[in-house]
Amino acid sequence: MKLDLSGHRSYCYTGGRPLAPERPTVVFIHGAGHDHSVWSLQTRYFVSHGWNVLAPDLPGHGSSDGPALASIEALADWVLALVAGVGCRRVMLAGHSMGSLIALEAAARAPDVVSRLALLGASFPMPVAAPLLDATQNARDRAHGMINQWSYAPRSQLGAGSIPGINLTALNERLMQRQAPGVLHRDMSACNAYAAGFESAARVRCPVLFVSAELDRMTPVKALAPLAQALGSAESVRQAVLPGAGHAMMVEAPGAVLDALWNFARADTSL
Repeated sequence: MKLDLSGHRSYCYTGGRPLAPERPTVVFIHGAGHDHSVWSLQTRYFVSHGWNVLAPDLPGHGSSDGPALASIEALADWVLALVAGVGCRRVMLAGHSMGSLIALEAAARAPDVVSRLALLGASFPMPVAAPLLDATQNARDRAHGMINQWSYAPRSQLGAGSIPGINLTALNERLMQRQAPGVLHRDMSACNAYAAGFESAARVRCPVLFVSAELDRMTPVKALAPLAQALGSAESVRQAVLPGAGHAMMVEAPGAVLDALWNFARADTSL
């Protein structure tokens, strides 16, 4: 699906099905230097099991036009504009890495819109190491290599991925290469600069799920505690830790990620 947002043409994957107002809706928000395709398994499953799915390419990413937005706050406003633009009143948000910060900020800004919040590979603050931030601007290929080294568990880097015959790190490098120059640097800078996480977490009212990966070196499990503690007004807070996976959990442990999201989405409902 393509639609106009903020004066630019934007792409949003819907699973090839029109949105139906009687169905529940989930919005999948990708991380830095990526696009909607990182959610391939999860989006297809939700669509085939009766949900509306919105998996956008954020501005300047993938097939969405316009410059990449410079702040988490601006990206959260853009996601909420997308939700309003397609006529959805209540949605579950699922965000990975940078997308988790966007989802958190959106849930704080629109508690009447966000019914559930799933934060994958999340932490706050989410600092970006100075050598990586510099490389995203001045040595893009080196930045891709650093991200692959820190995002994947050792077994995935040796070719023992969850999908037979697929080189996960090469696939991720190609995905990052497809983004326009400057996008990755702007994304990483937005994560590094975001300062409102604790205040925004305190305004979240809906149920929250954290999905963390045991071997995540970008947003390690132990770094999650301060953010979880800040969610004092959330309806409930749950956590799933995926064994053997790294930060790139959607491809390293796709089934486990799907199970965590699906169980959370259906909890305490008749779906």
